[in-house]
Amino acid sequence: MASRGASRALRASAKQLAAPAVQRRTFVSALNAARAGVTAAPRAAVTAPFVQKRGVKTVDFAGTKETVYEREDWPREKLLDYFKDDTLAMIGYGSQGHGQGLNLRDNGLNVIIGVRKNGQSWKEAEQDGWVPGKNLFEIDEAISKGTIIMNMLSDAAQSETWPQIKPQLTKGKTLYFSHGFSPVFKSLTKVEVPTDIDVILVAPKGSGRTVRTLFREGRGINSSVAVYQDVTGKAEEKAVALGVAVGSGYLYKTTFEKEVYSDLYGERGCLMGGIHGMFLAQYEVLRERGHSPSEAFNETVEEATQSLYPLIGQNGMDYMYAACSTTARRGAIDWSKKFKDTLKPVFNELYDSVQDGTETKRSLEYNSRPDYREAFEKEMEEIRGLEIWRAGKAVR
Repeated sequence: MASRGASRALRASAKQLAAPAVQRRTFVSALNAARAGVTAAPRAAVTAPFVQKRGVKTVDFAGTKETVYEREDWPREKLLDYFKDDTLAMIGYGSQGHGQGLNLRDNGLNVIIGVRKNGQSWKEAEQDGWVPGKNLFEIDEAISKGTIIMNMLSDAAQSETWPQIKPQLTKGKTLYFSHGFSPVFKSLTKVEVPTDIDVILVAPKGSGRTVRTLFREGRGINSSVAVYQDVTGKAEEKAVALGVAVGSGYLYKTTFEKEVYSDLYGERGCLMGGIHGMFLAQYEVLRERGHSPSEAFNETVEEATQSLYPLIGQNGMDYMYAACSTTARRGAIDWSKKFKDTLKPVFNELYDSVQDGTETKRSLEYNSRPDYREAFEKEMEEIRGLEIWRAGKAVR
């Protein structure tokens, strides 16, 4: 029977711990420029910003028009009315579950949490003010009470608990994801969604911690929004409303496939894996050429993260170049072409590995291992032990 089944399945996978998402860029300069104007460093040439008028849902991104939804279209009163008959069942209380769940609660919506009783997530939920029997339940009970089921379990746990969860997703309910991983790679995850329910996605472009922080600051994170299956004819509207309710400021329309491909690709590339690899390569060459650890770290990591990358985040690469010396910008522009030509084949190889499911298979196999936590900690210990990061601790 389905009752208690998902909890048992989740308990078996509780030893696996998904790696915390890394905070990503949360503001899009195109929209900021259109709304408030941008104060930039002197530039050789300035392109006039596309003017986005209130209420228009199409934004010109460098010549390509995309659909964008705004938080202002869904004030709190409208959200309360729209979801007045719904119970939002948040299944899982990891990084995204924590951030999105608390934002939904603060917005006044009827949200409940479903996790393994007395597990770590249950205890953390209690610490955040969720009350057992009131808005904190075991997974199966939460699903039975919910009209919108928000599956926030880790990708590996979603796959393992799906046989117990699927029978409870009855007609009239809505299934919500924050990552397209499970349904897109269903041949590997076995997550075949029921055909008689709406299936939607809101994927914040940042960690759950960032989702929560920006919400509490009165701002909103950028998110992707998509529809996998529209049975009611209202799936997209529902997804956008939920996106705002969980803390999004702007929502960018995409598909489940494109969301998961770009997400896995980005994490392994410039966001995490690629940038770490470049840090290591540059640091090692400096050390091999006789530079001290502090000098190598400062020229590789410290100046990048504390000085230059924030300038890119504020207003783009040309803004950063304009803020640097003529010698620095000349060399950077010249060498950027060689790095691009050298790295592009690697990035194409990476995208192929994402698209054909190789990365998904690797992730599911590794993250489903009974010794996952121990194996992951061993890798983290190796990284912490690298000279570059030990030097960084001393520098900072």
